[in-house]
Amino acid sequence: MGYLYLFLAAFLWGLLGPVSRLAFGEGLPPLLVALYRAVIAWAFFALHALILRQVRLLPQDLPALFLFGLVGVSLFYGSYQLAVNYGGAALASVLLYTAPAFVALLSRLVLKEALDALGLLAVALTLLGVGLMGLGGGSQVKALLPALFFGLLSGFTYALYYIFGKLYLPRYATPTLFLYALPVGALGLLPFVDFVPLSQKALWALLFLGAFSTYGAYLAYYAGLRRLPATRASVLATLEPVVANLFAFLLFREVLSPLGYLGAGLILLAVLLSVRR
Repeated sequence: MGYLYLFLAAFLWGLLGPVSRLAFGEGLPPLLVALYRAVIAWAFFALHALILRQVRLLPQDLPALFLFGLVGVSLFYGSYQLAVNYGGAALASVLLYTAPAFVALLSRLVLKEALDALGLLAVALTLLGVGLMGLGGGSQVKALLPALFFGLLSGFTYALYYIFGKLYLPRYATPTLFLYALPVGALGLLPFVDFVPLSQKALWALLFLGAFSTYGAYLAYYAGLRRLPATRASVLATLEPVVANLFAFLLFREVLSPLGYLGAGLILLAVLLSVRR
């Protein structure tokens, strides 16, 4: 069951990019998709936290949680949607997985954890992989530099989930964390959003992103994490960009260049080295 839960989480996360592209096709701007994703997921997390009575928060943790909402929701959700918009779902999903390299660097700088030879190799492979993807691009890239910038920003902000959790929030359940972080993140996105009418297809895409690829994916991941070691769970989560690339090809015929796929392979190898470390 642990493996099934983790495969489900990776599958749902992998659909973030392709389903977001369906919403873009209905005329929704990327940041509006990010905002709706946060609001819909918040409704599910809030109901979950209320049912389990997991709503209490220590006042001294409010500043950290406020910052987490701005960085882990506003910046992370927004940058990933912009990466998908500028570079396609396939490229964005791989750039998101530069996160372990950022975790290695941030752990050294913030948490004062040692960075050994394996960690340095993982960082070097990530940088080389990003460089090759930048040279290769892909079939759906509208603007390469913005795609790389927002893709790397999504990886960096994704890495901050680990740092925030390690420093401030080890004692809260997941629904409690997102009960407070998601509204802050949504408010952080609000000034940059232009609202447009929602078609039925766009509404279904947004509901899927919030209910399944956010709320459901987190529940499945943590259910799997309770049954399997964290290292094994992290390895299985790397199926996410594989799923994203598969559905990006099936739905939109997105493909990376040979250099792009080589770069993607190096980034995923760096992820596995980071997990092993």
